[in-house]
Amino acid sequence: MSQPEIIPAANSGDKPDRPGIARWLWRDYVRPFRLVLGIAVILMAIEGSMLGALSYLIRPMFDDVFTAGNRDAIVWVGLGVAGVFSIRALAAFGHRIMMVWVGQRISARLQSDMVRHLLTLDSSFFQKNPPGTLIERVRGDTAAVSGIWEVVLSALARDVISLLALLAVAISVDWVWTLIAVAAAPFLMVPIGYLQKRVRRTSRISRNVAARITTRLDEAFHGINTIKLTNTEQREVERISGDISDYASSHLRAQTAQAGIVAMIDIIAAIGFFGVLTYGGLQIIEGSKTTGEFMSFFTAMALIFDPLRRVGNVSGAWQAALASFERLRAIFDERPTILSPASPRPLPADPGASDIVLRDVGFSYGNVPVLQGLSFTARAGQTTALVGPSGAGKSTVFHLLTRLVDLESGAIKVGDVPVSDLDLPDLRRLFSVVSQDALLFDESLRDNILMGQDQVADAALDHALSAAHVSDFLARAEDGLDSMAGPRGSNLSGGQRQRIAIARAVLRNAPVLLLDEATSALDAKSERVVQQALDKLSQGRTTLVIAHRLATIRAADKIVVMEHGRVVDEGKHDELLARGGLYADLYRLQFQDV
Repeated sequence: MSQPEIIPAANSGDKPDRPGIARWLWRDYVRPFRLVLGIAVILMAIEGSMLGALSYLIRPMFDDVFTAGNRDAIVWVGLGVAGVFSIRALAAFGHRIMMVWVGQRISARLQSDMVRHLLTLDSSFFQKNPPGTLIERVRGDTAAVSGIWEVVLSALARDVISLLALLAVAISVDWVWTLIAVAAAPFLMVPIGYLQKRVRRTSRISRNVAARITTRLDEAFHGINTIKLTNTEQREVERISGDISDYASSHLRAQTAQAGIVAMIDIIAAIGFFGVLTYGGLQIIEGSKTTGEFMSFFTAMALIFDPLRRVGNVSGAWQAALASFERLRAIFDERPTILSPASPRPLPADPGASDIVLRDVGFSYGNVPVLQGLSFTARAGQTTALVGPSGAGKSTVFHLLTRLVDLESGAIKVGDVPVSDLDLPDLRRLFSVVSQDALLFDESLRDNILMGQDQVADAALDHALSAAHVSDFLARAEDGLDSMAGPRGSNLSGGQRQRIAIARAVLRNAPVLLLDEATSALDAKSERVVQQALDKLSQGRTTLVIAHRLATIRAADKIVVMEHGRVVDEGKHDELLARGGLYADLYRLQFQDV
């Protein structure tokens, strides 16, 4: 399905453009199922009309059968009542199945479009929005939006038809009785309007708290070892329990407001019943009305308040769904700012033979400068190492190279082509990245290595496994390459995860290799194995390395020393030591006890 259009912006303030939202949902998600929905609406109307038929049959049941004692009529009235219930049951079964079928497909399509849109957004968006919030948007809010259609259509088709049919029966019996029954209804408008606003406000709060709970749980489950080692289980329980309590309170307030709408309808019904019972009862005693007429009217009025309550609930459900509509709109209104140019330039003929040049690069995170006039050149086919204290901006250089973020000033070029002039997918195909936290997905080892490369020869895969030393531990895996990595690679050790990531980089065979602290979290044995694999991978390839362990980059062709977002020195290992300065200080600090 194509990317949905952006929902029209709100007219003013925080109020949603309700017609615009409804049109967006209808156009992109509901209209494709209009035939099935049309049949479901017809079945709903049939079900709704059966209540009117039932209340109509009450009159001859009392007047012709019970009062007059007509034995012949009892069979026909009984068959009529049985037929009404049978038709109602079949119609209800049919439309419920159809609405569930349509609802699931609308929800699935909306969720898929939401995920597709989210994955186009910049990395900065995900830094500002925690995973729990986004998961709640994809799961909870889309479910609320897709589910509202069943509620609305049921109210407009089944319940409105029920109301009209029952009102028709009531009016046919006595229009004065009908006026008495509904005389107090206008007084509902103001309090129900207040409760509708309260439902919407509390529903928004409860959804936001639900997102916070999801984030808390995600943090707790992935940080379980830290929690145990710091003995903070009770602290986490209290934090999550507090959020759960907040959710329960806000949800209770929303449900209380919805229940208040229903209760007010029941109070109006009670007042109406009292008036009709008093006035109509006197007419029956006087003989101007029959018992059958009263029972038919009473049945119609008794049945009318159930669909009326459901119609009243639509308002509350719609208000709750509006809160979800607004949050989904906010997500769909987000646009990526890092895009391919309208007319991208072609890659250099041989990207692997092109230098990577940074000239006077400036970048800030918010108001905090990170890079200030950064300049250096990474020669093609050589290894360039970036070293410096934490916060010097080393990782930011990698983010700028791959355009996870965009520079604010200066230029970054591959050969003579600025990276901003290249097609974004083409640019990112230039790089293989191996970082300190090798992210694996809860898929097979094979899928984690291939990462979307479907057409890979067995020989190429075997070479990647051998070059990354994956074969060393693969033989011990129960299902070999089909073994599951587990969530975030939890079934593997740190060294094994790194080797899988290196195998992925070998298979990708990109001309430029980016190594970000690739061995810093490993033990000595694992580091040695992984470093051997990285050395093989970087041979003859343009390689940029970020390293705190200076022993791993002593053989680099050039070492760029960074501090406060600037290059303060560069050269080979021995040259930098001989000159003294920051690199020599860092080196002595690491090896003073050796």
